[in-house]
Amino acid sequence: MSLFWRIFLLNAAVMFAATALLLLGPVTVSAPVLLTEALIMALGLVAMLVANAALLRVGLAPLQRLTRAMTTTDLLRPGRRPAVSGHGEIAELIMTFNTMLDRLEAERAASSGLALSAQEAERRRIAQELHDEVGQTLTAVLLELKRVADGAPAPVRTDLLHVQETTRDSLDEIRRIARRLRPGVLEELGLISALKALTTEITTHTGLTVRQRFDGELPPLGEDVELVVYRVAQEGLTNIVRHADADRVDIALRRTTTGVELLIADDGRGLGTATEGAGIRGMRERALLVGAEITVGPDRGLLPAREAGRTENQAQAQAQAQTQTQGLRRGGGTGVRLCVPIRNGSN
Repeated sequence: MSLFWRIFLLNAAVMFAATALLLLGPVTVSAPVLLTEALIMALGLVAMLVANAALLRVGLAPLQRLTRAMTTTDLLRPGRRPAVSGHGEIAELIMTFNTMLDRLEAERAASSGLALSAQEAERRRIAQELHDEVGQTLTAVLLELKRVADGAPAPVRTDLLHVQETTRDSLDEIRRIARRLRPGVLEELGLISALKALTTEITTHTGLTVRQRFDGELPPLGEDVELVVYRVAQEGLTNIVRHADADRVDIALRRTTTGVELLIADDGRGLGTATEGAGIRGMRERALLVGAEITVGPDRGLLPAREAGRTENQAQAQAQAQTQTQGLRRGGGTGVRLCVPIRNGSN
């Protein structure tokens, strides 16, 4: 039944009920109208309007739920769908909306995948040029400065040595940028080694205390999954360094019953009422590429509870990790949890 006829029949039912009451009831209307008769008619009109409003609210409630779903839908948080309810055109409208969301999420995932692939390719190209072109040029400059400084007078030698140190620092910075653009350790030594190198670099260059806990036995992950986990960890740590005003960070990578889980928590000032920036949205887009679920928010509750089947040593290590992270409370802190499922039955 169409929406038009449903509303028409609801109103018709109210009107028929009101007409029946007038015909069968003892109420009469005289001329001129008496006050009691006017009051009875007014009460009848109010009752008719209230009944009509209640019936319309019940009939249009699915549309209200659909409106709320439309205003809160976020393609970076897929899977949320309004329940199909109602009849006729209303149920068809909700099913059409859900189908549209499925298509939009698939199209966004495909376009995001292409964009991120192009971004990674550009990162590799820039890193390669920095290493091969700029790096080699600065290395040649360093050698030439050393040759000139060895044969220069003492006052000039001092200035040349200073320029040499400045050039060496610039070369180290360029190499560091190239490593961040293209994680060669990830390709050569694997995810754990890459994360350890990342945390070591963060500690060295920022003075931030980073405590790491990585499970030794992880399920086999594809290159795309490892890259997503690494980039999420990199972006999360970078955000902490830039915005959190934190002193300590905990980062953990552990095996779960369904896949792997990356956890990051800091003792900084947290997100507060700030809106998510491009960095967090980029993490969400990367997570969607591998079917992962990411949670960004206060660090409370982000570390998991003990799982059944874990050994006592693992349970004690996890309890210690929870105790340590619960101590990060100076400003509330921010936590990142990335849950990556292992698909196709691999483990």
